[in-house]
Amino acid sequence: MRHLLALLLLSAMATGLHAQDTTDYVAKQAPPKERIPFKDRIWFGGGIGLNFGSVTAIQLDPLVGYYLDHDRKLSTGLGLSYWYYRDNRFSPPIEQNAYGYRVFTRYRVIEQAYLHAEFLHLNAERFFTRENAIERIWVPHLLLGAGYVQPLGSGSSIYFQILFEVLQDPNSVYLNQGPIISAGVGIGF
Repeated sequence: MRHLLALLLLSAMATGLHAQDTTDYVAKQAPPKERIPFKDRIWFGGGIGLNFGSVTAIQLDPLVGYYLDHDRKLSTGLGLSYWYYRDNRFSPPIEQNAYGYRVFTRYRVIEQAYLHAEFLHLNAERFFTRENAIERIWVPHLLLGAGYVQPLGSGSSIYFQILFEVLQDPNSVYLNQGPIISAGVGIGF
Protein backbone atom coordinates (compact mmCIF):
# COMPACT_ATOMS: atom_id res chain seq x y z
CA MET A 1 0.00 0.00 0.00
CA ARG A 2 2.86 2.38 0.84
CA HIS A 3 4.37 1.67 -2.60
CA LEU A 4 1.08 2.39 -4.33
CA LEU A 5 0.66 5.65 -2.41
CA ALA A 6 4.24 6.69 -3.27
CA LEU A 7 3.65 5.86 -6.93
CA LEU A 8 0.43 7.94 -7.01
CA LEU A 9 2.18 10.86 -5.30
CA LEU A 10 5.08 10.68 -7.77
CA SER A 11 2.61 10.60 -10.70
CA ALA A 12 0.81 13.65 -9.38
CA MET A 13 4.10 15.53 -8.99
CA ALA A 14 5.25 14.60 -12.49
CA THR A 15 1.94 15.84 -13.95
CA GLY A 16 2.28 19.06 -11.99
CA LEU A 17 5.84 19.53 -13.19
CA HIS A 18 4.81 18.89 -16.78
CA ALA A 19 2.03 21.47 -16.49
CA GLN A 20 4.50 23.97 -15.04
CA ASP A 21 6.87 23.42 -17.99
CA THR A 22 4.07 24.04 -20.47
CA THR A 23 3.05 27.25 -18.72
CA ASP A 24 6.64 28.53 -18.69
CA TYR A 25 7.08 27.67 -22.38
CA VAL A 26 3.91 29.54 -23.38
CA ALA A 27 4.94 32.55 -21.30
CA LYS A 28 8.41 32.65 -22.91
CA GLN A 29 7.12 32.72 -26.50
CA ALA A 30 7.34 36.10 -28.22
CA PRO A 31 4.04 37.77 -29.02
CA PRO A 32 3.05 37.36 -32.69
CA LYS A 33 4.25 40.16 -34.98
CA GLU A 34 1.70 42.40 -36.59
CA ARG A 35 0.87 41.40 -40.18
CA ILE A 36 2.29 43.73 -42.85
CA PRO A 37 -0.31 44.80 -45.45
CA PHE A 38 0.28 43.65 -49.03
CA LYS A 39 0.78 47.20 -50.33
CA ASP A 40 3.59 47.77 -47.80
CA ARG A 41 5.42 44.62 -48.96
CA ILE A 42 5.78 45.83 -52.58
CA TRP A 43 8.68 47.94 -53.81
CA PHE A 44 9.54 49.34 -57.25
CA GLY A 45 12.85 50.12 -58.90
CA GLY A 46 14.96 49.44 -61.92
CA GLY A 47 17.47 51.18 -64.08
CA ILE A 48 17.83 53.37 -67.13
CA GLY A 49 21.03 53.46 -69.17
CA LEU A 50 21.65 56.10 -71.83
CA ASN A 51 24.66 56.68 -74.08
CA PHE A 52 24.66 58.88 -77.18
CA GLY A 53 27.36 59.64 -79.74
CA SER A 54 29.25 57.31 -82.09
CA VAL A 55 27.81 54.52 -80.01
CA THR A 56 24.18 54.80 -78.95
CA ALA A 57 23.00 52.52 -76.18
CA ILE A 58 19.65 52.63 -74.41
CA GLN A 59 18.69 50.25 -71.62
CA LEU A 60 15.39 50.16 -69.70
CA ASP A 61 14.99 47.78 -66.74
CA PRO A 62 11.84 48.40 -64.64
CA LEU A 63 11.21 45.94 -61.81
CA VAL A 64 8.86 45.22 -58.94
CA GLY A 65 9.80 43.39 -55.76
CA TYR A 66 7.94 41.81 -52.85
CA TYR A 67 9.24 41.43 -49.28
CA LEU A 68 8.85 37.82 -48.18
CA ASP A 69 9.60 38.29 -44.49
CA HIS A 70 8.45 40.59 -41.71
CA ASP A 71 11.87 42.22 -41.27
CA ARG A 72 12.13 43.11 -44.99
CA LYS A 73 15.43 41.31 -45.42
CA LEU A 74 14.38 38.82 -48.09
CA SER A 75 12.61 39.90 -51.26
CA THR A 76 11.90 38.48 -54.68
CA GLY A 77 10.57 40.04 -57.85
CA LEU A 78 10.13 40.34 -61.58
CA GLY A 79 11.36 42.78 -64.16
CA LEU A 80 11.44 43.57 -67.85
CA SER A 81 14.48 44.51 -69.96
CA TYR A 82 14.87 46.35 -73.24
CA TRP A 83 18.24 47.11 -74.83
CA TYR A 84 19.01 49.07 -78.00
CA TYR A 85 22.55 49.34 -79.39
CA ARG A 86 23.90 51.14 -82.49
CA ASP A 87 27.59 51.52 -83.31
CA ASN A 88 28.22 54.12 -86.06
CA ARG A 89 31.98 53.43 -86.17
CA PHE A 90 31.31 50.63 -88.68
CA SER A 91 29.95 50.79 -92.22
CA PRO A 92 27.18 49.79 -92.30
CA PRO A 93 26.50 50.58 -88.63
CA ILE A 94 25.97 47.67 -86.24
CA GLU A 95 22.49 47.86 -84.81
CA GLN A 96 20.63 45.44 -82.56
CA ASN A 97 18.08 45.27 -79.81
CA ALA A 98 17.12 42.78 -77.15
CA TYR A 99 14.18 42.34 -74.82
CA GLY A 100 13.29 39.93 -72.08
CA TYR A 101 12.41 39.35 -68.46
CA ARG A 102 14.17 38.78 -65.16
CA VAL A 103 13.35 36.95 -61.93
CA PHE A 104 15.45 37.87 -58.92
CA THR A 105 15.96 37.42 -55.18
CA ARG A 106 17.69 39.79 -52.77
CA TYR A 107 18.76 39.27 -49.19
CA ARG A 108 19.83 42.21 -47.02
CA VAL A 109 22.88 41.22 -45.00
CA ILE A 110 22.75 44.57 -43.19
CA GLU A 111 20.46 47.56 -43.73
CA GLN A 112 22.48 48.97 -46.65
CA ALA A 113 24.12 45.86 -48.17
CA TYR A 114 22.40 43.02 -50.04
CA LEU A 115 23.19 39.82 -51.91
CA HIS A 116 21.55 39.43 -55.32
CA ALA A 117 20.72 36.44 -57.55
CA GLU A 118 18.93 36.88 -60.88
CA PHE A 119 17.86 34.86 -63.88
CA LEU A 120 17.75 37.09 -66.98
CA HIS A 121 16.26 35.67 -70.19
CA LEU A 122 16.90 37.88 -73.24
CA ASN A 123 15.63 37.58 -76.77
CA ALA A 124 18.60 38.91 -78.74
CA GLU A 125 19.71 39.15 -82.36
CA ARG A 126 22.67 36.90 -83.08
CA PHE A 127 24.68 36.31 -86.25
CA PHE A 128 25.16 32.68 -87.27
CA THR A 129 28.04 32.15 -89.71
CA ARG A 130 26.93 28.74 -91.02
CA GLU A 131 23.58 30.12 -92.16
CA ASN A 132 25.07 33.59 -92.81
CA ALA A 133 22.02 35.10 -91.19
CA ILE A 134 20.91 37.08 -88.18
CA GLU A 135 18.33 35.31 -86.03
CA ARG A 136 16.54 36.12 -82.80
CA ILE A 137 17.15 33.60 -80.01
CA TRP A 138 16.44 33.39 -76.27
CA VAL A 139 19.67 33.58 -74.26
CA PRO A 140 19.81 32.62 -70.54
CA HIS A 141 21.92 34.59 -68.05
CA LEU A 142 22.53 33.89 -64.36
CA LEU A 143 23.71 36.99 -62.51
CA LEU A 144 25.13 36.72 -58.97
CA GLY A 145 26.60 39.47 -56.82
CA ALA A 146 26.02 42.12 -54.19
CA GLY A 147 24.95 45.70 -53.85
CA TYR A 148 24.73 48.73 -51.63
CA VAL A 149 21.62 50.86 -51.13
CA GLN A 150 21.43 54.32 -49.54
CA PRO A 151 17.99 55.55 -48.45
CA LEU A 152 17.10 59.08 -49.55
CA GLY A 153 13.88 59.43 -47.55
CA SER A 154 10.19 59.15 -48.49
CA GLY A 155 10.66 55.49 -49.45
CA SER A 156 13.22 56.18 -52.19
CA SER A 157 16.87 55.20 -52.43
CA ILE A 158 19.86 54.93 -54.71
CA TYR A 159 21.77 51.70 -55.25
CA PHE A 160 25.06 50.44 -56.61
CA GLN A 161 25.64 46.78 -57.46
CA ILE A 162 28.26 44.47 -58.91
CA LEU A 163 27.10 41.27 -60.62
CA PHE A 164 28.85 38.43 -62.43
CA GLU A 165 27.26 36.43 -65.27
CA VAL A 166 28.11 32.84 -64.33
CA LEU A 167 26.44 30.79 -67.11
CA GLN A 168 28.58 32.30 -69.90
CA ASP A 169 26.32 31.04 -72.69
CA PRO A 170 28.14 31.51 -76.05
CA ASN A 171 25.38 33.96 -77.09
CA SER A 172 25.38 35.92 -73.82
CA VAL A 173 25.49 39.69 -74.07
CA TYR A 174 27.97 39.48 -71.14
CA LEU A 175 30.21 36.77 -72.64
CA ASN A 176 33.81 37.03 -71.36
CA GLN A 177 33.10 40.32 -69.58
CA GLY A 178 34.27 41.17 -66.12
CA PRO A 179 31.91 42.41 -63.45
CA ILE A 180 28.67 44.10 -64.47
CA ILE A 181 28.51 47.37 -62.56
CA SER A 182 25.22 49.24 -62.36
CA ALA A 183 23.49 51.92 -60.32
CA GLY A 184 19.96 53.19 -60.13
CA VAL A 185 17.05 54.52 -58.10
CA GLY A 186 14.58 52.49 -56.06
CA ILE A 187 11.16 53.46 -54.75
CA GLY A 188 10.06 51.59 -51.65
CA PHE A 189 13.31 49.62 -51.36
